[in-house]
Amino acid sequence: MSKSRKKWLLPVTLLLSASMMLTACGGDKKDANESASNGGGTATKPVELIWYTVGQPQKDLDKVEAEINKYTAEKIGVTVDMKQIDFGDYTQKMQVMAASGEPMDILFTSSWAFDYVQNARKGAFMELDELIEKHGQGIKEALDPAFLEGSKVDGHNYAIPANKELPAQEVWRFNKNLVEKHNLDISNVRSLESLEPVLKTIKEEEPNVVPLAINKDFAPLLPFDYVIEKMPMAVHMDDKEELKVINFLEAPETMEALKTMNKFYKAGYISPEAATTTSTQDLFTSGNWFTDRASTQPFADNMWGESYGYPIVSTPAGDPVIYNWSVMGSMQAISANSDHPEEAMKFLNLLNTDATLRNMVDSGIEGVHYKKLSENVMENLPESKNYDMPTFSLGNVMLTYLNPEDPENKWEEFKKFNASGQPAPLLGFNFDPTKVSTELAAVNNAKEEFWAPLMTGTVDPEQYLPKAIEKLKAAGLDKIIAEAQSQIDAWKASNK
Repeated sequence: MSKSRKKWLLPVTLLLSASMMLTACGGDKKDANESASNGGGTATKPVELIWYTVGQPQKDLDKVEAEINKYTAEKIGVTVDMKQIDFGDYTQKMQVMAASGEPMDILFTSSWAFDYVQNARKGAFMELDELIEKHGQGIKEALDPAFLEGSKVDGHNYAIPANKELPAQEVWRFNKNLVEKHNLDISNVRSLESLEPVLKTIKEEEPNVVPLAINKDFAPLLPFDYVIEKMPMAVHMDDKEELKVINFLEAPETMEALKTMNKFYKAGYISPEAATTTSTQDLFTSGNWFTDRASTQPFADNMWGESYGYPIVSTPAGDPVIYNWSVMGSMQAISANSDHPEEAMKFLNLLNTDATLRNMVDSGIEGVHYKKLSENVMENLPESKNYDMPTFSLGNVMLTYLNPEDPENKWEEFKKFNASGQPAPLLGFNFDPTKVSTELAAVNNAKEEFWAPLMTGTVDPEQYLPKAIEKLKAAGLDKIIAEAQSQIDAWKASNK
C-alpha cells in the first residue's frame, strides 16, 4: 500500500478510507465446484471477467493480474482482465463505452465519477438485490447497513459501496510549523468567524504566506443537505420532519457566511485569484499556507503530514454526517450487459472479504512490491512505484495491511468514527431531474458567473447576492424546487 496522497484522497479532495474491523473470510474450493455445477467456471477452466476501474494505469498491472488470477481461479473459478482509466478521462470514456455496449462485467462508479445514480437510472448497471442475497452474504456482513441502504436508487442496489469511512466531517487544517512558530491557540477554532484572530496574526507576521488557502470550488460550510451538490436547493440540517426544500442562498446563515468571507477577502486573508484558481497544490508543496478546510478521517493529520513532508494539525469545522455522496463515494457495479453476473458477484464478495486478494489487488505481489512485517503490517519495496493503486477505489479498505507508522487501533478508530455519524435529512433520497432538465441546465449556466466570486468572498454579497437570486429565479429555480419538494414528499411518505 503506497503512502502517496492519491491512495486515500479523491481527486475532488473527498477522503475515502475504511469503516469496520473485519476478520478476513475468503471462499474455498467448494465455491468453484458449485460454480461449475451451475455452468460457471472452474479452477482449470475459469470464467474471465472484464473489470474497469479508475486510476492511472500501472506498469506492473499485467504481472500482478497474473498472480490475482491464479488465486481467484482456484478460489471461485474466476479470473479478471483489469483495465484502468485515469481519473480525468474515466467518466467520459466509460459513458462512451457503456453506450456502445462495450463488453464489461465489473466497473467503478461513484457520486463523482461515472455518476452512479444517473447511470443506474439509465439502465447501465444490473440490479443487484437478488445477487447480493445469493452470492454476497460476506458483503452484507462486512458493510455497515447504512452503506447498502443509503446507496439504493429507487429502492434497489445497483453497486457495492466500498467499506470506508461512512460519515463526512469537515476540519480546519493548519500548517503546524506556523502554529508553533507564532504560538497560536487553535483549540477553539470551529466556525468560520473563529478563524479571524489567527488569520490576522499570519497576515501581519508572514507576508509570503496565504492565510486561508482556497480555490474556486470552495464554499462556506453551511447547515444544509443539498438536493444536488453545488446547486442552490437544500433542506436545513435541523429539518428532520418537514423536509422543506429552500433556496439556501436566501437563508440568513448563508448571507452571514458570505459576508464573513468578503471581510476575509478585503483583509487580504484570501488570495485575490481565489475565484479563478483551480488548485492550491503549489501552496501545499511550498508550505506557504496557514489553513484550509478538508474532509477528514481518523489519523488524517498523520496522513497529510506524510504527504506534504511537514506536520499538519486540525480542528473540527463540523460534525460527522452521513450523506448520500459519502455513502456513494466509491462503488463497484455489474454491467447490465454482463454475461457473467453471478461470477461477478462472487468475485466482488471475495474482494470484500478475503484479505489476501484485497491486498494483492491493492499493493501487488508480496516480496516484489511489498514485504510483510507481521500478519497485518507491511512496508513498500522499491518496485512499489510500478504498482501504486488508488486504495479507496478497490473495495473493502478495512482489509488492507497497515503501514509501519499506522497505529494498531486504526480500524477500531474508524469504527468509532462511523458510529458517531448522524444521518443527513435526505440520506437515501436521489433526485430525478428528468422533468426539469431544461431548467437545471439554465440554472447551472446562470450560477456560473457569480457562484465562485460569492463563495470565495471576492464580491460583496449584500450587493451581489440579490442579483444572483433574481437571475436564478428567472432561469427556473422555483420550478426545480417545486419538483424536488414533490419527489421528497413522495419519498418521505413511502418510507414512513
